[in-house]
Amino acid sequence: MKDVILGLVGVGRIGVMHANNIATLNGVLNPEGINVRLRLTDVAQDHARTVAAGLGAEFLPTVEALLVSGLDGLVVATGTGTHPELIEAGVDAGIPVFCEKPVAMNVADALPVLEYIRDRQGVVQIGHQRRFDAGYLEARRAYEAGELGWIHSLRAVTCDMAPPPVEFLASSGGLFRDCSVHDFDILRWLTGREIVEVYAKGSNNGDPAIGAVGDVDTALALVTFDDGTVGTVSATRYNGAGHDVRLEIQGSRRSLLVGLDDKAALASAEPGIGFPAGEPHRTFAERFDAAYRDEMAAFVELILGRRDNPCTPEDAVAASRVADAAQESLATGVAVKVAVSVAR
Repeated sequence: MKDVILGLVGVGRIGVMHANNIATLNGVLNPEGINVRLRLTDVAQDHARTVAAGLGAEFLPTVEALLVSGLDGLVVATGTGTHPELIEAGVDAGIPVFCEKPVAMNVADALPVLEYIRDRQGVVQIGHQRRFDAGYLEARRAYEAGELGWIHSLRAVTCDMAPPPVEFLASSGGLFRDCSVHDFDILRWLTGREIVEVYAKGSNNGDPAIGAVGDVDTALALVTFDDGTVGTVSATRYNGAGHDVRLEIQGSRRSLLVGLDDKAALASAEPGIGFPAGEPHRTFAERFDAAYRDEMAAFVELILGRRDNPCTPEDAVAASRVADAAQESLATGVAVKVAVSVAR
């Protein structure tokens, strides 16, 4: 049996989720004789020790100690501001890196990281988990198979049930960078096309503190693709009905809607319609539970050389370019061209 040792930096909400998912990988990969072991660290050492003990993982006191402990891969689940240095540290250690999106706070800060990775031939997977969601995968398959015909409209929706703490929003980079970047990524991934222009508007009708830190609680972006196709990307922090993530793809032959299941956070106004009848998801972790697990399994497969990188840093930065343009349009009130210069 082969051991794969993963190091995890950061055991906040998403880090704990990744740690739990890593702990389940043996059940997924055991038929192939893979034993996945976890070592972790965090500046909140007491909390990290507790998480490690609960999972049968090993706690190490520093990132430096973690990196010299004989890892096969590094998982970065810390705040965005630390992503560049930790990605580079993993690359310097000569191991594949998985890092939560984005690569950096903005594209300008991310470009030197891309160059660093390329110069050292590093392997870095960025965490855009929607690429592993069953609905998005089926939509992409159907489009590539020609079942939808040509696409004339796309409508992407990301709605949180309630906003995160204002302290987080103050450093998140804005609603488009924090939430809608997932939609921008999935639109590029599904269509194989680049978004070349964005026009955005936003509003603040919830907590005034969100506006006070320079963000909006609701926003809409009109996007134009390089072939002239148009789409919309909307997001809000105040969707009391539940966590709602959907993508409507309308084609000349057929239309598909990702996220329309019995847990969809919406209701029909038509008489006699009881669908959807399930309890809506409350958070992104519930909505994409299976996708997050498959994403981490894919990282292990990438480490083992059994698959190509499912989300490169270049892909992630391309989505961030669109998010940056959307934030600029939101601030200026005019449409913004997106510089398309990051290779797929």
